Amino acid sequence: MSQLFDSSFMKKIQQLTLNTKFTLDGTHAGNRKSRSKGVSVEFSDYREYVPGDDFRHIDWNAYGRFEKLFIKLFMEEREAPVTIFLDVSKSMDWGEPNKSIASRRLTAALSYISLSNFDKVSVACFDEQVRENCRNLRGKFSFHRITNLLENVTYTGSSNIQKAIENFQMQWNRGITVIISDFFSQGSFSQVLKYLKYNKQVIYICHILSPQEIHPEFTESIRLLDSETGEILDITLTPALLSSYSKALKQFEENIKKDCIKWGAYYFNFSSDTTIEEMVKEVTEG
Repeated sequence: MSQLFDSSFMKKIQQLTLNTKFTLDGTHAGNRKSRSKGVSVEFSDYREYVPGDDFRHIDWNAYGRFEKLFIKLFMEEREAPVTIFLDVSKSMDWGEPNKSIASRRLTAALSYISLSNFDKVSVACFDEQVRENCRNLRGKFSFHRITNLLENVTYTGSSNIQKAIENFQMQWNRGITVIISDFFSQGSFSQVLKYLKYNKQVIYICHILSPQEIHPEFTESIRLLDSETGEILDITLTPALLSSYSKALKQFEENIKKDCIKWGAYYFNFSSDTTIEEMVKEVTEG
């Protein structure tokens, strides 16, 4: 197994799965009720019990036969489609710790939790368009397809979140959409949220920056190179310039937050040195 998703990482997300679930209108992933009124409660199927399930739905007769706990599923219960859009533009491959590592681990953790909670998961890696993806995965046995995708993805080009998501051929169903990015992107972020809201998505925005972007520690004269456009800028750092940068970054984040509030999206701001446990806990308890 790669260093990115080594045994230590897998143990962490397996433990996180026991304690965390995405929420959709107050219900839990993998055990979501249909919005339709008067839906039949006819018995449909079984699935294995996971911590957090309502013990009143345990079939004790099945336990007596198989010595395993099973939950009765009824016709009104529905899985939730979970779609994760991961920014793999060049600007995401930067920082110490690297944003690409933090963002891929968060993608993997949220995918594993969703698969464990019996949801249907799709992961799409994008820059100006979706480059690689895997769709409609079910069950933990399919998790290796996500890790293979994330281990082999390349970071190139510039980002256009609006173009990538709006042009992604997706049969939208009421569900959850997660966007993981530094949001150094072209296109209208507000229009992305509007588009997803129109398609009945509960939206999670995970904004990841490196410590060096949050608190620059450069001194004197430096040359800045835009990793996506190749543009070069020579500057002399002064306390006044660093202060202006901090204000601009704060305004950048505030604008994203305002758009999230406007369209009812959840916003989370992370440094790439945040542990996977802290990131997952914040997102799932958000």
